[in-house]
Amino acid sequence: MMSVRDIPGSDAEPQASSATSRSLLARVQADEAQAWERLVNLYAPLVFHWCRSRGLQDQDVADVVQEVFRAVVAHVGAFRKERAADTFRGWLRRITQNKLRDHFRRRSREATGAGGSSAQQRLAQLPEREPADDLAPDDEGERILFGRALDLIREEFAEQTWAAFWRTAVEGRAAKDVAADLAMTPGAVRVAKCRVLHRLREELGDLM
Repeated sequence: MMSVRDIPGSDAEPQASSATSRSLLARVQADEAQAWERLVNLYAPLVFHWCRSRGLQDQDVADVVQEVFRAVVAHVGAFRKERAADTFRGWLRRITQNKLRDHFRRRSREATGAGGSSAQQRLAQLPEREPADDLAPDDEGERILFGRALDLIREEFAEQTWAAFWRTAVEGRAAKDVAADLAMTPGAVRVAKCRVLHRLREELGDLM
């Protein structure tokens, strides 16, 4: 299956959609309610995945995810992509790491007061500073983000257009074979693929 890193730019004319010409990040920084809802819908599953990967149970995950997005609300206005390496996802991951540290520290204090040691052991396993490589997107997290973005734009396309995109871009089938299956020309299949990829790139944009 293709990954987010495989999404190319496209010169094809994009399908009209409800998206504005401004990026989702710019709209969030302008405090647009619909943009905030879109951002949370797009990234909450990824933050949930990061929390579960640290062994948190659902209730604790819900608390940490809430704290993460409170921090995003408070600080997203200051986020800037000053270097190519500055990504919203990396910034969000660092916020999540900080909130996870806070969570384990609270658990450690609670355990100390109660005479327990399990939370202290968990805290000891969490370094004060994460290694640089730990900020790189994991494959599963990337699939979650990619899949969530596709879910959000799916309804904007006709069934045939989506099928042409999915079978070529995701399943990796040749345009001529897909064209035969869908009663389309190979050129029309390639245009359909480009239209969806363009919209996907528009959806993710500078959030990557």
